[in-house]
Parts: sequence; structure tokens; C-alpha cells
Amino acid sequence: QVLLSTVKELKQQFKEKHVINVIIGNASSDIKKFKHNQLKCFGEGQDKDDKFWSSLIRQMLFEKLLVKDIENYGILKITPVGEKFLKSPYSIKITKTDEEEDDEDQEIGDVIPTQKDGVIDKVLFNLLKDLLKGIAKKENLPPYVIFQEISLEDMCVQYPTNMEEMTQITGVGAGKAQKYGQPFIDLIRRYVEENEIERPQDLVVKSVINKSGLKVYIIQNIDRKISFEDIAKAKNLSKENLLTEIESIIFSGTKLDINYYIDETIDMYHQEEIMEYLMNSELDSLETAIKDLGEDEYSMEEIRLMRIKFLSDMGN
Repeated sequence: QVLLSTVKELKQQFKEKHVINVIIGNASSDIKKFKHNQLKCFGEGQDKDDKFWSSLIRQMLFEKLLVKDIENYGILKITPVGEKFLKSPYSIKITKTDEEEDDEDQEIGDVIPTQKDGVIDKVLFNLLKDLLKGIAKKENLPPYVIFQEISLEDMCVQYPTNMEEMTQITGVGAGKAQKYGQPFIDLIRRYVEENEIERPQDLVVKSVINKSGLKVYIIQNIDRKISFEDIAKAKNLSKENLLTEIESIIFSGTKLDINYYIDETIDMYHQEEIMEYLMNSELDSLETAIKDLGEDEYSMEEIRLMRIKFLSDMGN
């Protein structure tokens, strides 16, 4: 109940790590920035560690009390089932975390919960991660520039075995599928055949009709070099939500040129420093980036903007 209440108090606008930091009372830079250390829920679950809360979130995703809004970069939202749970709580059994399980004991078909409606094949997931690391090393890019972990998870649910199916994977548009998808398709096809995997009968196609119009509007106005403030105002979005939408566009493989806005808002020295950091970082973590770069000198918005440019230039 603490977990769902915290998600609700945070207006269902934040990702797992942020929610956990609030629950355990970790006053990180982001927590202070949003003044969430002043909330009633701050520190309510500090008697448990972050691994416990991560496991509970995973279990609640599995039991559909929570969902991760993929189109909004994985923020946690409460489902109707979760709302019922808040009114009439019941006990939830938490499964072991990946760290607690022995990798040597893994078997084909072992599964772990994912944020989508299903579970992922753990062995295939590890094979895909190894393939991703190899390709990233060859391309001299951080792995997340090629495919994010959320995309690998969806591959382990849908088992795409051709290019058309790959384009339906979360965070993989036609551009990324053509550029990086074939080795993953080949691996998945072999895995499915060798292990006689029964794939989902009806491939779940992403449905983002309600957001497609907004995305087209954003892309068109960035092409016209309209300021982000004007784009956000026209669509009644906060600056933060606009950046989230732009990140979603980039993750799907669409290339955007935002140099016009970056040059107006970020000095050249900061641009160069952030780009160098992103090129050498293997972690796709904004929180880690601002901590490493220095929150006194760099803003989260600067890092997000440069990360959008970096992912667009290098990955799309």
C-alpha cells in the first residue's frame, strides 16, 4: 500500500528509481529539485532496502497493479486493479530478484516479469544483452544508443523473427530496425527454432493513435525550428513533458535536428563536455550523469537536451 500511495502522491509522473528514492528517503538531487523530500510519503519505507521495493514493483507490474507507460519513458501508473487494491489491500508474495538467482541454474523458458502484459524469457534476454554489447563495442557506442533494455524485454515477449515484426517492438522504429535489427532477428529465429518456442499467436502491435498526432506536430515544428517553449505552449505541455515526448520519438528511431535550440540555450563548452561524457558512458542514467558532471554546473534540462542530440546523431 505504501508503494501505490507513493506513486499516487507523485501524481503518477515518475519512473521506478525516483519512486523508490522517495520511499526509502534518499534525498537525491532530483528528489530535492522536485521537493519530494517534503512529501508525507518520503521515507515511509526506509525499513526496507531498494532491492525489496524494486522486487515489489516488479511483482505489482506482473499482477497488473501497476504499468509502465512506455510512451512516457517508463513512468509508473496505477491500473484500475491497483486502485481496487488501495481500497481493499491484500498480501502480495514477492518473487526473487534476478540478483538472488543463480545464473547457472537458468533453463530455457525461465521467465521474469516485464512491464508489458507478460513475462520475458530470461535466457533469451541474456543472449540479446550479450549481442547488444558486442555490437555496441564494434560500433564504439554505448549499448543504450542502439537498443534500450525495454526494447530487449519486448523482444523476449514477442519473439520477432522478421523485419516487419521487429518494427513493432517497443522503441524500435523502421529506421532502427533496418540499421541494427537483423542480428537480433537472426538470433531470435535460431533460438525459437532450436528450443521449439511457441510464439504469441497474435503479435501485439503498438497502438499510439492518441499520441501520433502530437508526435507529428512536434516533429514538424522542430523541422521548422520553432522554439521548444512555443511548441510546449501550443500543446499545453510542460517543458519536461515535451522533452519526454521528444525522447520517445528519438527512441523509436526517428532522427531530429535540435541543434538550433541547443545552440540558443547551452553554451559550447557545456555542449562539448556533456557529449564527451555521453560517448564514454555505458549507463543510460540521467541521475548518474548529472551527479558525475556536477549538478552545481549543469542542469538536468541541459543533459536531457544533449542526450536527445547524442541519441539522434549516433543511433538513428
